[in-house]
Amino acid sequence: MGEKVLMPGVNIKRILVEEDARPYGLTQRILNRLPNVPVEPVSRQGPVESLRHLDAGKETLYLSSHRGNLLKPCPGTKEYICCGYQILNLAANCPLDCSYCILQFYFLNQPYLRIFANLEDRLGHFLNVIDNESGQIFRIGTGEFTDSLALDHITHWSDLLLPQFSRRKNAVLELKTKTTQINRLLASRYRDRIIVSWSLNSSQVSAREEREAATIKKRVEAAKRCQAEGFTLGFHFDPLVHHPDWRDGYVKTIELLDKYIDPRGIIWISMGSLRFMPGLKPIIRKRHPKSTILNGEFIVGLDGKVRYFKAIRTDLYYFMREQLEKWYPDLGLYLCMESDEVWQTSMGWTPETSAGLCHYLDRRVLKFFG
Repeated sequence: MGEKVLMPGVNIKRILVEEDARPYGLTQRILNRLPNVPVEPVSRQGPVESLRHLDAGKETLYLSSHRGNLLKPCPGTKEYICCGYQILNLAANCPLDCSYCILQFYFLNQPYLRIFANLEDRLGHFLNVIDNESGQIFRIGTGEFTDSLALDHITHWSDLLLPQFSRRKNAVLELKTKTTQINRLLASRYRDRIIVSWSLNSSQVSAREEREAATIKKRVEAAKRCQAEGFTLGFHFDPLVHHPDWRDGYVKTIELLDKYIDPRGIIWISMGSLRFMPGLKPIIRKRHPKSTILNGEFIVGLDGKVRYFKAIRTDLYYFMREQLEKWYPDLGLYLCMESDEVWQTSMGWTPETSAGLCHYLDRRVLKFFG
């Protein structure tokens, strides 16, 4: 019999199984965990659905096989300084429903929750890539195209990945989430080289723009539990949103961190301002009519994304850096996809290049994990 798997914000009502995915063990285990959910076989191409079906898509698992490289570099642009992150593609799309999420645009015609059932079979390939580059530090995350933990109660990805990364000395695995779905992590005996991170915001932004995500307080409380159980933590203030009383809102989030978290156990905190592809704007207006995320002064940046004016971005970053460094001076602060000039103005220093930022973050890895 399938075990009961429930999580606030996740309500799977149907499962689509691609013909190539049916034989994999992960497919069978997921079906066993959701025994009462209708299952439909589909062809390799799968059904094409559109914006009007996006809400229903968040209640639909689509089990398929991944045919490309599981491990890919973060899609940064040469115009801005990039952190050199590596993305492990476990899935595509997310059961949460944040108004600003770029996945609404990326997966407009494939809005369901796609899970790659052949992960175990492909695991050896990307682990060989890591092992063959022993002189390189791989900072790897699974939270680019989905929330790292929102579906873990269904997929049990953490059971598979934690032991593999804990034994490798030139890699770390970062699991980034807006949920409190940490039970499988806490049940694991593996802690080394695992980073559990939360995306944070002001409570005002979270309540209005991050539908189905845990509240900011609950995220920080979950982080406290993970830290108490020996996990290294990360946090990501991204996107920072310029909104009424934003200073007070973000200070209150930092006060929550001060109340619950030992800052000595934080490997890094990133900051990035709201940015989005121009094509996302009409999707936000249609799907999130109560959102105020578009109420700002924007330009089109060098990477083609819409972002705040430079003065607004530097104001956000400078204030956040000042407040976070008052709390603790060694938090591994860095900016996501910003220019050398913005770094210097808001942070008081600059890594100058993407390679410089990679070196800075690699040193943080060596400091925490050796």
